[in-house]
Amino acid sequence: MTVLLKGGQLLLDGGYSRCDILIREGVVAGISPDISETAFDLHFNLNNCFVFPGFADVHVHLREPGFSYKETIETGTLAAARGGYTAVCAMPNTKPVPDSVETLAVMRELIERSARVKVFPYASITKGEKGRELVDFNSLIGSVVAFSDDGRGVQSEELMRLAMLEVKKQRGIIAAHCEDEKLLNGGYIHDGEYAKRHGHRGISSESEWGQLKRDLKLVRETGCRYHVCHVSTKESVELIRKAKAEGLPVSCETAPHYLVLCDDDLKEDGAFKMNPPLRSKEDRAALIEGLRDGTIDIIATDHAPHSMEEKGRGLKESLMGVVGLETAFPVLYTRLVKTGVITLQRLIELMCAAPRRLFKLGGGEIIKGSVADLTVFDLSKSYKIDPGAFLSKGRATPFAGMEVCGECVLTIAGGKIVWRK
Repeated sequence: MTVLLKGGQLLLDGGYSRCDILIREGVVAGISPDISETAFDLHFNLNNCFVFPGFADVHVHLREPGFSYKETIETGTLAAARGGYTAVCAMPNTKPVPDSVETLAVMRELIERSARVKVFPYASITKGEKGRELVDFNSLIGSVVAFSDDGRGVQSEELMRLAMLEVKKQRGIIAAHCEDEKLLNGGYIHDGEYAKRHGHRGISSESEWGQLKRDLKLVRETGCRYHVCHVSTKESVELIRKAKAEGLPVSCETAPHYLVLCDDDLKEDGAFKMNPPLRSKEDRAALIEGLRDGTIDIIATDHAPHSMEEKGRGLKESLMGVVGLETAFPVLYTRLVKTGVITLQRLIELMCAAPRRLFKLGGGEIIKGSVADLTVFDLSKSYKIDPGAFLSKGRATPFAGMEVCGECVLTIAGGKIVWRK
C-alpha cells in the first residue's frame, strides 16, 4: 500500500517546515516539499497539521490479564493510538503478575493477539509484587523493558539492594515506585491545605522522597540503572538533580496531572485521586523547573483505568488511578507550550525521543527508509475533553471539560494506520 501525506508540518533542520511524506509498504519512501506521486492507495491532505514521531509512554496499565473489566490490551492500545502513541510499556500489576517466563508468556500472547501499537511489557521486581522474594532476573532479562513493582514500593532496603545488584549484572533497569508504607498513615490525598480543610487523611511528601533517598544511596553502591516513576514532590526533583550532577545512572518521569494541577484543584470526585496524589503549587513549580533544566527526562501518563463504580466513590473510597493516553498531548500542549512554559520541541523530546532512547524502544525518527511510525495533530483544533468519547474503558480524568487545543487526526504505527479521525 502507498500512502501520501500532503502538506504537513515536519521538524527539519531545527524548525518545522511544510512538506509531503510518501509511505510505501509501511516504509517512509520520500520526504520533500512537493511530492507529485500519482500512484497511491490513500491520500491525506494534512492542511498544515503537524507530523510528529509516534509518542512513547513508559508507564501504562493495560490491566490484562486479570482485570479486563477495567481495560484490555486492545482498548488500551486503541486509546494510545488515538492519543498519538505508537509504543507503550505495560506495567506488571496484572493477574497473574509477569514474574516468571511462564506468567510473562500469558501477557505476551495477549499482546500479540490484541495490541494495536507496540507494547513492551515490564516484569515485577518481586514475585507476585509482594515484596518478599526476588524474581529470576536472568530468565526474564531481554524479554522485558525493565523491572518494577509499580503500585507499591519495595519496602526492604536489603531486598532492593540485592535486586539492583542482580539487574546491574544483566544491564537492565529498575523502575521504582517510591513509597514508604510506614509514612502513609492511612492517607489517600496529599497532606496539604485541602486535606486539612476538608477532613481528609493526607499522604506525606516524605513517603515518596524518603524512599527515593534510600534508593539513590543503593544506586551509589551498586551502579544499577535506575528510573524513578511518577515523580510528584519538590524534594524528589532536587534529589534527582543532585544524583545526576553526581553522575549516577538515574532517570525519571512525571505525569501530565502533576504538571498542570495541584491540590488546590481537588474536587470531591474520584477522578482526582491517584498515587502519588496531586501535590502543592510549590511541588508543581519544582516539576516544571525540572522539565526546563533537564532533571526530568520523560512525561509518562501513568494511564490507570478503573470501572466507573470503582471511581465513583469520592476521594476517600475510590480506587487510585486516572486515565491519560487520550488527553496527554492536548493538555500539555495547551497548558505548557501555548503558554510559553516549554517549547513544542521540548515537549516532543519528553514524549517521544527521551523515552525511546532511555528505555531502548527504537524508532522515534521520520526519515527516508525508516518504518512509518508517526502521528498527525491539528494544533488549531480546540475542543472540550469529553470522557464519554474515550476509546479507553476508563473514564476517570481530572481534565474532563477542559478546553484544549490539539487533536490527533492520524496515527501510523509500524507502517499501519491504527487511528484516523
